[in-house]
Amino acid sequence: MNKSIKKHLLLFRIEVKRIIMYKKAEFLGITHPSVVRSSQRLDSLLNRVQGIYS
Repeated sequence: MNKSIKKHLLLFRIEVKRIIMYKKAEFLGITHPSVVRSSQRLDSLLNRVQGIYS
């Protein structure tokens, strides 16, 4: 898979994870374990993007 496609796919996954996390937080509260796990997964994806762009 081409490097550009991988970047776009990763950015799309980040946006989806962000939306899911916000919706969970809206209904469950920001300290709910499910929201915290979503945040950690999002952080992991963001760290991957930072590694690609730096």
